[in-house]
Amino acid sequence: MDFNGSGGGNELHNNQFYPSEESKPLLGEMSAQQQPPPEGNNNHKAGPCSKRSLLHSSSGMRYKLLQEGDIQVCVVKHPRTFLSKLLTSKFLRRWEPHHLTLTDSSLVSATPTGYMEAPLSYSTIEDLQLLSWDNAPKYCVQLSFPGGTVLLQAANSYLRDQWFHSIQWKKKIYKYRKVLNNPSRWDVVLKEIRALVDMALTSPLQDESIHQAPLHIISTLLAENTNLSAQDHENIIVAIAPLLENNHPPPDLCEFFCKHCRERPRSMVVIEVFTPVVQRILKHNMDFGKCPRLRLFTQEYILALNELNAGMEVVKKFIHSMHGPTGQCPHPRVLPNLVAVCLAAIYSCYEEFINSRDNSPSLKEIRNGCQQQSERKPPMPLRLLRPEPPTPPPTTTLSPPPPLPLSPPPSIVNSSEILVELERNNNTTNTLHKAPAEGDSEPNLIDCLLVSPALNALSIQLPAHADRVLGCFALILKMLSDYDDWRPALASLLQPIPFPKEALAHAKFTKELKYVIQRFAEDPRQEVHSCLLSVRSGKDGWFQLYSPGGVACDDDGELFASMVHILMGSCYKTKKFLLSLAENKLGPCMLLALRGNQTMVEILCLMLEYNIIENKDTQLQIISTLESTQVGLRMYEQLCDRQRELKELQRKGGPTRLTLPSKSTDADLARLLSSGSFGNLENLSLAFTNVTSACAEQLIKLPSLKQLNLWSTQFGDAGLRLLSEHLACLQVLNLCETPVTDAGLLSLSSMKSLCSLNMNSTKLTADTYEDLKAKLPNLKEVDVRYTEAW
Repeated sequence: MDFNGSGGGNELHNNQFYPSEESKPLLGEMSAQQQPPPEGNNNHKAGPCSKRSLLHSSSGMRYKLLQEGDIQVCVVKHPRTFLSKLLTSKFLRRWEPHHLTLTDSSLVSATPTGYMEAPLSYSTIEDLQLLSWDNAPKYCVQLSFPGGTVLLQAANSYLRDQWFHSIQWKKKIYKYRKVLNNPSRWDVVLKEIRALVDMALTSPLQDESIHQAPLHIISTLLAENTNLSAQDHENIIVAIAPLLENNHPPPDLCEFFCKHCRERPRSMVVIEVFTPVVQRILKHNMDFGKCPRLRLFTQEYILALNELNAGMEVVKKFIHSMHGPTGQCPHPRVLPNLVAVCLAAIYSCYEEFINSRDNSPSLKEIRNGCQQQSERKPPMPLRLLRPEPPTPPPTTTLSPPPPLPLSPPPSIVNSSEILVELERNNNTTNTLHKAPAEGDSEPNLIDCLLVSPALNALSIQLPAHADRVLGCFALILKMLSDYDDWRPALASLLQPIPFPKEALAHAKFTKELKYVIQRFAEDPRQEVHSCLLSVRSGKDGWFQLYSPGGVACDDDGELFASMVHILMGSCYKTKKFLLSLAENKLGPCMLLALRGNQTMVEILCLMLEYNIIENKDTQLQIISTLESTQVGLRMYEQLCDRQRELKELQRKGGPTRLTLPSKSTDADLARLLSSGSFGNLENLSLAFTNVTSACAEQLIKLPSLKQLNLWSTQFGDAGLRLLSEHLACLQVLNLCETPVTDAGLLSLSSMKSLCSLNMNSTKLTADTYEDLKAKLPNLKEVDVRYTEAW
């Protein structure tokens, strides 16, 4: 039916008022949940129809925005003056069921026949009202169009009101979209924007699109009108501020906000309007990858704060406000979102420098996907070089080999991406370059940064703006590291070194970041300081980066010593850790020990005690280093005394079996083992005592131990790791009812002599159990009852 025509009551279809009972709406099939609440006393004397109030208080009913639904439709063409008479006529019986969809511009039926043969455009709807009958339980919405009326009948009053408010919302949004699509006067536009915002805030509809639709309309308006004055900018931002309190701004609006932050960083709008918006983004955003402009807006907002007087203090107060008033931050997304903003901002500082050297696409080009391979610029020389195959050098001068282009720097440092092959001579300090040979292992990042001749000659100078950005976001990383509850997660996020190689080669950046690494090294929690090590084998970690000889080391090894000290204190006193120090950092360790550093003296003594160093000349050099200081001489003499006592214990013999009384402690065990000869002790029972992992320091001094009973003790993972390094002859181990987990049990795979293992009532998992069975060929008796593997 054409809803744009006009006509009188005689223009009705012949079948419109045919009193067919089959066409009556099935109102008796309403479910109990759809029954509306009582609407008052219906016994009053009233006219044939009564109108409902369209206004809802803020505490009234709330509805979800309808996009589609089933409803009864009746269309009446008439002069509007005869409406009341027609509605009371007994011939008004013909209704059609339709599945209507509320599009952006019109009402459309899924079955375009009968009354809804043509869509009903919102622009043709002149009036929208709620109607109800006194003599029949019908709930209708009246849509008046030129020359007629459309009646939509719902099953109950709630559904009727939901249809009414949804159509009303769609009609108004359609009107505002058309009005704001062709603005003429900006004072009128601003008035319409305020009316649009008020409509969204007072609507009884509850749906995400209720607030997002106005924001998208305004976003489109601003994107198409870029020549606005600064005052117009502020007026529009202030007008839409109420909508932003509980909604993220759309991408185009983020671009508008970014522009305002860059052009007017000292505007009060930045503080008063943007602050709650950015706080909401940081608290509730789940993934900046899906909306990178939210991250860019947050970044520009923080930079705008940094431009204010005492800008650093303003940023500091903002970070503190995000953490919350207590010692624990109540918002788990704040930290990862802030770190993501900092990483992206720091990368942007070096982006132009990176692109000019390795011809990689910029972040903006990657985001827009507009750079084609054919449009790339010719490759330019790089800072990190791959030398050509060796050729006989000229006899007069030495020149570096010509550079080749590399791939773009990764977001996470991967040493394998720097194709530089090193050949080290163990007897000299010379470093030679050669082409990478097939099958050879690739060097780590730190060595590449050190040996690159181009890097040593290159001094990175950032532009003034990039330098301010770097200082601002490096400061934020420092602030984040000051909060104890944030430090474990921050250390985990930074463990893979998510910075470009250019940043790691920049002295200012590594100096700024040193404070964060120091905070990690001072934290006694293993989950924090263990992140100083590389994330996995073959990757470089902060421990390598800030150790002597590393590109970021700017002191005499104080930070390196503190890192080693904290790692040693958390049971990293294993052969594997000592071997890595002996292979890579023996020189710095000896130098610091020569200067009296007690941690390094202890390291050298442990290397001698555990026979880490096999070369006799190196052993003599370590001994000379220890004897050159008082603390070293004292600890070396104690080591010699322990070695002599051990040999004496083995010579004298002693008991082969020993059982400690229940409730004995670590101190009791140490006192007992130091009071007699236990060189032949093969069976030791510590069952039901109070010993912990600390007693492992004493147990590893029993070279003949073959059976160890730790039933119902507090012996944990750290102790197991130490035992697995030193008690290779252990055959029977009872860990029943101990707090050991997979982390410690996996270390038992190196104890190939184990033939009996009791893990009853531990936190053993099925995967770890299968792994142990595969790696312990002599294991014959295993007890895994009351575990996951049972």
